[in-house]
Amino acid sequence: MPVSPASPSTARAINDRLALGLLQSEGPLTANQLKQLTGLSRPSVADLVERLQGSGLITVVGEAGAQRRGPNARLYGIVADRAHLAALDVRTESVSVVVTDLLGAVLAEASAPIGGGAGTGPAVEQAVALVERTAAEGGVQRLHTVGVGAPGLIDPATGDLHDTSSLPAWHRRLAGALHERLGARVLVENETNLAARAERRDGAAHDRDTFVLLWLGDGVGAAVVLDGVLRRGASGGTGEIGFLPVPGTSTLPSATSCEGGFHSLACAGALRELGAEHGIPEPGMSGADVVRRAVETGEDAFLDAVADRVAVGAAAMAAILDPGCVVLGGEVGRAGGAELAARVTDRVTAMSPLRTEVRAGTLGGAAVLRGALLAARDAAQDELFGPRAGH
Repeated sequence: MPVSPASPSTARAINDRLALGLLQSEGPLTANQLKQLTGLSRPSVADLVERLQGSGLITVVGEAGAQRRGPNARLYGIVADRAHLAALDVRTESVSVVVTDLLGAVLAEASAPIGGGAGTGPAVEQAVALVERTAAEGGVQRLHTVGVGAPGLIDPATGDLHDTSSLPAWHRRLAGALHERLGARVLVENETNLAARAERRDGAAHDRDTFVLLWLGDGVGAAVVLDGVLRRGASGGTGEIGFLPVPGTSTLPSATSCEGGFHSLACAGALRELGAEHGIPEPGMSGADVVRRAVETGEDAFLDAVADRVAVGAAAMAAILDPGCVVLGGEVGRAGGAELAARVTDRVTAMSPLRTEVRAGTLGGAAVLRGALLAARDAAQDELFGPRAGH
């Protein structure tokens, strides 16, 4: 079936988006540089520069050099305060928030405990107020888009958190409250999926279109990216590996609890208990702290035991999906680093005929907030910058 050529207005929008993408990735450019990088004619570049200036998306930010004068010497850059964004990392009893401009420059950030038995309404109010205060501290009067990373299943049809008994009720009400109070577009995504997005854009999976991120923190989970597409499943449950029945636990998981599943082997609390058996933890140390200490002090027996547990989940994902690469994310994955990743690689290689590289995540717990910011930024830019080529 023949493809109809793009209308003049669509072609202009695609050209504008191309130019904006270059200004985002390369920084300020002259009209002549835009001509060279886009392959467009000089009149077309002049038209798009005029359009983008008129829409308030770009402005003159300087000159290319004193020796060059005239229109082409002007440097054009994206107007970073054209829209402001917020990203939230929502944990069981806390929220972290960062407020940025359209290009991702951080204007303010904060974290605070939330909940503490205060009830659903007060907890929601605490979280929304934290976002409002952080925005005000960054000099932001209005947020355009808010990205929220949270544990739990996200309904792929509605974008809402599933109602599960294991998560606080204020989590499910937060997105609606943010939208109502801030008037911003609010996007909610599973925390592990956002971590995978961040590791692919800025971290350990930057060169992979297909990989699995195995999240190792207070909870465990997995994000699946196949051919560049994040896979969510029929109900949003792809990667809920904490419920995977595994050897080495005393019971089986249930529909309402992942205790007895892979969670019981590899979550931070379980690894801290394992460390206690090896005489490692001190008071106040988290599971990630124990793993980090073991790497620093060369506690081979403990690290081998951790790798035995993590490899069970990694090998399961490799056998089902054949991703070629598993990234160990979360606080524990980062704490274990290359030392833990190498040990897990050896065990997965011994258990599976499918070649699977295991890498240490580079962003740790910060990956969720980074992923939420990327989601908010991409959504805002899609709206403001217009259609992408091929869409």
